[in-house]
Amino acid sequence: MASAGSSRDISQQVESLRKALRRHEHLYYVLDRPEISDAEYDGLMSQLQELERAYPELITPDSPTQRIGGQPREGFVKAPHTSAMMSLDNAFGEQEMRDFDRRVREKAGLDVVDYVGELKLDGISMAVHFREGRMVRALTRGDGFTGEEITENARTIRSLPLILATGSRLPGELEVRGEVVMNRKSFERLNSQRLRDEQPTFANPRNAAAGSLRVLDPKITASRRLDFFAYNLISEGEAVLDHHWETLETLSNVGFKVNPHRERLAGIEAALRFGAQWLEKRETLPYEIDGLVLKVNSRELQRLLGATSKAPRWAIAYKLAAQQAETIVEDIDVQVGRTGAITPRALLRPVQVGGVTVSRATLHNEDEIERLGLQIGDRVLIERSGDVIPKVLRVVEKGKDRRPFEVLKECPVCGTKLVREEGEAIRRCVNANCPARLKESVLHFASRRAMNIDGMGEALVEQLVDGGLVKGVARLYRLEAEKLESLERMGKKSSEKLVRNIENSKNTPLPRVIYALGIRFVGERTAQILADHFGSIEEIGKASAEELEQAEEVGPRIAVAIQEFFAEPRNRALLDDLRQAGLQFSQPKKAAPKGAGKLGRRTFVLTGTLPNMSRDEAAERIEAAGGKVTGSVSKKTDYVVAGESAGSKLDRASKLGIKVIGEEELVELLEGAGASE
Repeated sequence: MASAGSSRDISQQVESLRKALRRHEHLYYVLDRPEISDAEYDGLMSQLQELERAYPELITPDSPTQRIGGQPREGFVKAPHTSAMMSLDNAFGEQEMRDFDRRVREKAGLDVVDYVGELKLDGISMAVHFREGRMVRALTRGDGFTGEEITENARTIRSLPLILATGSRLPGELEVRGEVVMNRKSFERLNSQRLRDEQPTFANPRNAAAGSLRVLDPKITASRRLDFFAYNLISEGEAVLDHHWETLETLSNVGFKVNPHRERLAGIEAALRFGAQWLEKRETLPYEIDGLVLKVNSRELQRLLGATSKAPRWAIAYKLAAQQAETIVEDIDVQVGRTGAITPRALLRPVQVGGVTVSRATLHNEDEIERLGLQIGDRVLIERSGDVIPKVLRVVEKGKDRRPFEVLKECPVCGTKLVREEGEAIRRCVNANCPARLKESVLHFASRRAMNIDGMGEALVEQLVDGGLVKGVARLYRLEAEKLESLERMGKKSSEKLVRNIENSKNTPLPRVIYALGIRFVGERTAQILADHFGSIEEIGKASAEELEQAEEVGPRIAVAIQEFFAEPRNRALLDDLRQAGLQFSQPKKAAPKGAGKLGRRTFVLTGTLPNMSRDEAAERIEAAGGKVTGSVSKKTDYVVAGESAGSKLDRASKLGIKVIGEEELVELLEGAGASE
């Protein structure tokens, strides 16, 4: 046993490491000014983890090691808020903002009101409770009066401090309210991954943030890279400080991330200028906003103004309305996306929309063109709503010399025959080495969960592809350190290290090699199942659709995607090159795993919006109970769980005679009741 003296030394060492890690988390996640490398940060974290393993009595809930921990929960507990988390009234346009200011001035008896202008982040509200400077609880907004406790998920958000900086004179019981957001890069990364893993994508960053905050496993929340921006500080349901501006400054001083794009504004004219400024700049932001918020600065005046049953009278959300214009469709071309998706695009006669010149608009797919009745030469109404790509709303007038869009049969970039699967609206290029999708293919191939080639990031891949050093995924294995040295930020040591990492990736086991190929619908789990069932890439490539569907969880859609991949000559050439490079193309076959749990490996498909659970949450609960969740309805499906706005999966279930249930019946199954076939 350690002596008293040595125990004090260990305790001091632990606290010193925690202090250093908190400081570097704040620098990185809040201030965006890192002072050490990721490797150095990981080294400090490893030291702390080793000490806490050796001395578990020193572990505290606010330790940096405890951001991610614990087992997935069975569900969420509801709890009341200390005071209502109210919504804001909206103002659309300058006149409604002036009306708001007039009402405030008349009630206050002032000629000019001191306001605070902030960006209205498009995220999810959250209330975080602290006791004596330490985080103890986090709640969702819920209905404004009662929220769900999501403390363990909130702990995983790195920009949310678990312990407040000292030196501030604040009450022992504190509540900090703010907005949880997902930035655009994290959103794109998440949806790209979900496409690869055969999961439904999120419609927008706000939905992704909401779903990520309410999953039952905190590890999933941690992987989603959420951010927390604080905007209010209360104690026992009342504001702590006398002015809103002072509140924001104090929140920043004690360690919170507070949006830097805020201003004190003297009167409505300054407020309107602030709004116009951010209307022009909003596309430069790394996250989405859906307007601006104007708040009366004085708490005393806020109390005088009061609130309605739904919203305070001292604040207004200045919503940035969708903006529209008419123009002519001069032509229609197509883009090849990162997953091979072919997206038609309207080439427009340039027109000003909201201060921006628009010359292109998405048409989504050929079915949308048919729905619109659109032809080249037509006059159309387009809309640019926030940061969304401009879209065509409707045909205003048919063109005199209009002509239809000719549907492409081959990829316009590489010439590969395009594929459109039954029930889908999108055509795709299935050539993994298509130049239009090569950068994304290389990034996926090198990613940690695929071939795990450390150092192969976006900036380097851009240089390799643009410079012609990599014209296909297999060319990675021919890279030479001497040629890499000439690239930006690539010296001799880093070049040699990258080549070693590429060489080491040849030992990657078969399931991850299959996943790295980027076959549509083949995520990590499906890749593992295919490897276990067939034992080699050659056997997978030779298998018929019926043989592929004999593998657990492989339905008709996945089987077709696999066959299309292996049928493409360019993909077979890629496999030959990778085989010659020395990658692992085989392993011993394994018996299919036997299912366990209440659901006995029954297969579920989720469709539509469920009343109380997100689809992610429902999937997690099904799998935790021994069931399987797949993305397509087939003869192997046992249940289709249908919510509001269920789509074509419901029709297919009806045709195949698959049992359709709702959320209530699903819960009964999960709890072991009502499990009759």
